[in-house]
Amino acid sequence: MKKLFARRSENSITEGVIWKQLLIFFFPIILGTFFQQLYNTVDAVIVGQFVGKEALAAVGGPTGVLINLFVGFFVGLSSGATVIISQYYGAQNYEEVSRASHTAIALSITGGALIMVIGIIFAPWALAAIDTPADIIDDAVSYLRIYFIGMIPSLLYNMGSGILRAVGDSQRPLYFLIAGCLVNIVLDLVFVLFFHMGVDGAAIATIISQFVSALLVMIALVRTTEPYKIFIKQIRFHKDLFTNIIKIGLPAGLQSVMYGFSNIFVQASVNAFGTDTVAAWTAYGKIDAVFWMMIGAFGVSITTFVGQNFGAGKYDRVHKSTGICLAMAAGSTIVLSTFLCLFGKYIYRIFTQDAIVIDRGIQILLFLVPFWITYVSIEIFSGAIRGTGDSVIPMIMTCFGVCILRIIWVHTGVPYFNTIESVAASYPITWILTSLLFIIYYFRGRWLRRRRAFAGDPLTDGEKMHIFQSFLGRKV
Repeated sequence: MKKLFARRSENSITEGVIWKQLLIFFFPIILGTFFQQLYNTVDAVIVGQFVGKEALAAVGGPTGVLINLFVGFFVGLSSGATVIISQYYGAQNYEEVSRASHTAIALSITGGALIMVIGIIFAPWALAAIDTPADIIDDAVSYLRIYFIGMIPSLLYNMGSGILRAVGDSQRPLYFLIAGCLVNIVLDLVFVLFFHMGVDGAAIATIISQFVSALLVMIALVRTTEPYKIFIKQIRFHKDLFTNIIKIGLPAGLQSVMYGFSNIFVQASVNAFGTDTVAAWTAYGKIDAVFWMMIGAFGVSITTFVGQNFGAGKYDRVHKSTGICLAMAAGSTIVLSTFLCLFGKYIYRIFTQDAIVIDRGIQILLFLVPFWITYVSIEIFSGAIRGTGDSVIPMIMTCFGVCILRIIWVHTGVPYFNTIESVAASYPITWILTSLLFIIYYFRGRWLRRRRAFAGDPLTDGEKMHIFQSFLGRKV
């Protein structure tokens, strides 16, 4: 199998200057995530400006947390495929790369169909369960049901992009996403402004654009001569690889579900403050998404870097790349936080001209943005650890530190204070506690020793002593 494929270019993830290779890999991912976020952001901007604040609340707040709940689970699950493919690719085991890629595509088709059916059937019940305001629930149900119709192409794009990134190609997923985003913008304007279809038009535009992105990524996978080439007739589940994908990806998927559930409790608390606050929270969510797409891009980058270097047996490079990525993510977060605190008021006006909504939104933004820095180590350390195939412990720490404690706070602290700040406080409180857990777990080093022993290459006591030095980039 190895001789049947020729690489497009030399794989530089396992060699070269780490910070340069991280940036080369990072920027297409961050731009791609930016354009992916534009799918819903464009919907929010157009309906917020041309339909009303009720429509803005309907396409962002309650519907957003439910979409993220289902899609987040699959994206977490699919990370198992990304880790396995990156490790096999780093080890130059091309036969397993091919089998894992076909299994991953089969998983995305099956998962998309399942999520579509569940979402369409249970949308009204789910929105009612989180106390969605009565004046927006009809639009929210309609938007959500149409959105879920496009689940298969949405998951196909995400999985296909994950396959490409796993082998070091972060540029083509960006190009495909830009194409889909441009289609979404044009169709949003056509359906909402000219045909006056409201939130339904925004949802239809979104699923059409997702289909375009999925089609482009599948064409790339089918036409390539690389080991991850997809043969349509060979798309099926390979039991051994499917089992490994589930073992690695299921904890990440469950972690995402717990995030989603905790955010549903937060959203329910926000809903109790009325439509103006829901609209403000929705607009903040779109601004907040800039940070999450940036930190998520760093997380994807370090997971792929660690995966390939772990597969190639370059363990010192695992620690060095993690330390460099952490510093880059922290610096970027500080710059972004400063900018938004200074100019957030003007950015809010992109979404709405309603003075009450803007004032409440700025109140939320100035409270939360300075705490973003406390989340950085969670994303980077969990991404690095997951890149070696260890996903259970990061899931447990995140579920307890972020999700369970957040739910506890919503049920205990929020009723006592009963302010929007008390709701927002559920985020920094849990970020700080979970960051401490990840810092301790990472520097103890047992995760790498266990994964190397599992791979038949145990970490020596001398190497254990060098983890901290290696993390700081010192020669060992």
